[in-house]
Amino acid sequence: MFGSLGATEIILIIVAIILLFGAKKIPELAQGIGKGMKEFKKAVKEVEEDISEVKDELKTDKKK
Repeated sequence: MFGSLGATEIILIIVAIILLFGAKKIPELAQGIGKGMKEFKKAVKEVEEDISEVKDELKTDKKK
């Protein structure tokens, strides 16, 4: 259904975004999205590290 977007659809989406937010706000929005993604990836990495630490602790406890 939404698998492939053509060039026309992408252009229409970009025009709609420009009309909604204005050309001056788009860089600020992109910067905010980038920071949010960076923080999210950092949080995911920290959770994965915590999970692997707990797994390692459980493995060492089972060996004892």
